[in-house]
Amino acid sequence: MAPPLIQLKDIRLTFGGTPLLSGVELSVSAEERVCLIGRNGSGKSTLLKIAAGLVEPDSGSRFVQPGATIRYLPQEPDFGANTTTLAYVEAGLGPGDDRYQARYALEQLGQRGDEDPAHLSGGEARRAALARVLAPSPDILLLDEPTNHLDLPTIEWLEAELDGRRSALVLISHDRRFLSNLSRSTAWLDRGEIRQIDRGFAAFEAWRDEVLAEEEREQHKLDRKIVNEEHWLRYGVSGRRKRNVKRLGNLHALRQQRRDHRGAAGNANLAAAEAEKSGRLVIEAKNIGKSYGDRKIVDGFSIRIQRGDRIGIVGPNGAGKTTLVNLLIGAAPPDSGSIRLGANIEMATLDQHRESLDPKSTLAEALTGGRGDHVMVGGKPKHVVSYMKDFLFAQEQMRTPLEVLSGGERGRLMLARALAKPSNLLVLDEPTNDLDLETLDVLEEMLGDYEGTVILISHDRDFLDRVVTSVIAPEGGGRWIEYAGGYSDMLAQRGADLSRETVKPVAAAGDNKAPKVTVPSGTSKRRLSFNEKHALETLPKTIARLQAEIARHRRHLDDPDLFQKDRKRFDEASDALAKAQRELLEAEDRWLELEVLREEIEQA
Repeated sequence: MAPPLIQLKDIRLTFGGTPLLSGVELSVSAEERVCLIGRNGSGKSTLLKIAAGLVEPDSGSRFVQPGATIRYLPQEPDFGANTTTLAYVEAGLGPGDDRYQARYALEQLGQRGDEDPAHLSGGEARRAALARVLAPSPDILLLDEPTNHLDLPTIEWLEAELDGRRSALVLISHDRRFLSNLSRSTAWLDRGEIRQIDRGFAAFEAWRDEVLAEEEREQHKLDRKIVNEEHWLRYGVSGRRKRNVKRLGNLHALRQQRRDHRGAAGNANLAAAEAEKSGRLVIEAKNIGKSYGDRKIVDGFSIRIQRGDRIGIVGPNGAGKTTLVNLLIGAAPPDSGSIRLGANIEMATLDQHRESLDPKSTLAEALTGGRGDHVMVGGKPKHVVSYMKDFLFAQEQMRTPLEVLSGGERGRLMLARALAKPSNLLVLDEPTNDLDLETLDVLEEMLGDYEGTVILISHDRDFLDRVVTSVIAPEGGGRWIEYAGGYSDMLAQRGADLSRETVKPVAAAGDNKAPKVTVPSGTSKRRLSFNEKHALETLPKTIARLQAEIARHRRHLDDPDLFQKDRKRFDEASDALAKAQRELLEAEDRWLELEVLREEIEQA
C-alpha cells in the first residue's frame, strides 16, 4: 500500500462538555478519493480544518508527507484584502506555480478575473474559491461542500474536472450523486469516531443501516443482561461474599457502559401543515413571456399543473428559474400570455436567501416572530421548544443567535418556518442546501406524503430523481421545456432526441471562454414515477377495503327473504356488489402490473 500523503492519528477535540472528536484516525494516500460523511454538527468541517493545519486539536498528531501540497476549500471563502478575483486566486499559488494557471482556472469557471469580491453572489464566490484551490494542481484537495451555490452545469463540469485529476480528494458534500460518482472510499464520522470502508458513497447508506442495526441489537443485549443481574441482586444473593462482590462490580460496570453509550442522533420530524385540498387544476399558464430589456427570460411557455404534481425547475444560475416560478405563482405579472390559479390555493414558500434572517435575533425569535413562546403550526399554537426538537434543535439553543448557527442548522430553520404555515402548494427554492443526508431522506419522505402540489428549484440531481414527476429546463432564448420524469429522465430525452449541449456556467458579459458541458447521451434506468409508487403503496389497502365491502354485500344478499321484504335494498346491494367486484378486479390487475414492473426495475 502506498504511504499516506496525510495522516491524522488519535485526534481529540472537545467543545463544551461533549467530545466532538474522540481518537479519530484518518489517512489519505496518493490519488485516493475519500468522502467524509456525518450529521450536521458531527465535526466534519472541523476535522477537515485540522487536516489542513488550520485548527489545532486538544491532542493527537498530524503528519504530511514532505513536499506534498495541500489546498483547502472552506464553506465560506475569505477574500481578505484582495480587490479582484484574479488577485485572490493568484494568492493561492505556490512559489513554483505558473501564474497563468490562475487566469485559466477562472476562465474555466466562467469568470474574467476583474470581478470585485465584495460584490459577488454566492455562486460567483464559490467559483472563485474553486479556482483558487484548482489552479495549483495540488497533491491533496480538501473540499468542504464544493457544490454549494453552484448550478447544475457547473457541478457537472467540476465533477468531470476532479475525476480527470490525479490529486487525492477528501470531500464533504450533501450532493449524493456527486459523492457517488467521485468517491472510492467512505469515512463516516459518527459520535466523535470514524468508521471507514473501502467502497464509495453508493455503498454507504446500506452499510450505515447495518452498523446501526447491529449496534441496536448489542444495546438490547446489554439491557437484558443488566435486568438479569439486577434480578440476581434482589433475589439471588448467596452467602459467598467474595463472589458476590465481584458480580456486583460487574453490574456497576454494565450500568456505566450503558450510561456512557452515545446513541445515534434522531431524525428530524418534518411535516408540512396541510390546508384543505385545492382544486384539481392548480396553475395554468398559456403562452407566457417575460423580458428584461432586450433579454428574453421566458418566451411562449405553457403548462398545466394539477393537484399532486411535483415540478422540478433546473438550469444555470441567471437563467431565470426564480423569475419563472414568480410568474407561475402570480408573484410577478407576465409581459404576455396569461396565468390562471386554481381554487382554494394556500401557498407556503421557502426562499434560498437566508439574508432575510436577522443574525442578531435568536432561534426562538426567528420561529415565533418575536411574539411569545409559541409557534403557530397549521393554525394551532405549539410551544417553540417542542417545535425546535422536531427539527433537531436542542432546548439549550433556544436563545442562540442565528449568526452562530451552522449552514445545516440555518437550512433546518428555514424549513421549520416554511412548513409551519398551512398549505396545499409548496414552493421551495434550493431546499436541500446544507442539509445532512439523514435530513434529506426525511425531507424526501415528507414531500412524498404531502397531498398538495410541489414546485421546487434544485441543483441536487439525486433529490430531483427521487422527488419530482417532471422537470422544466431552459433551452436558450427564453424557451423552457417540460420533460416527464426526474433529472436523469430529462437528460435521456434531451440526449436521445435533441443531441444538444446544456448552458455553460454563467460568465460575465462578453466572456466566451467558459467551457461547455455536454449532456451525456443514452438511455437512463427506468424508475417508478411518484404516482406509480403511491399506487403500489396504497393499492393493498384499497384491495382489502373492496374485499370487506364485497363480503358485506354478500351477507346482505344471503338473506333468502331480502328480495321479498325489500326489493329496492336487494337491487342496491346487487349493484353495489357488482361495482365492487369490478373495482377489485381492476385494482388487483393494476397492483400486479406495478409489482411486476418494480421487480423488473430492481433486476435491471
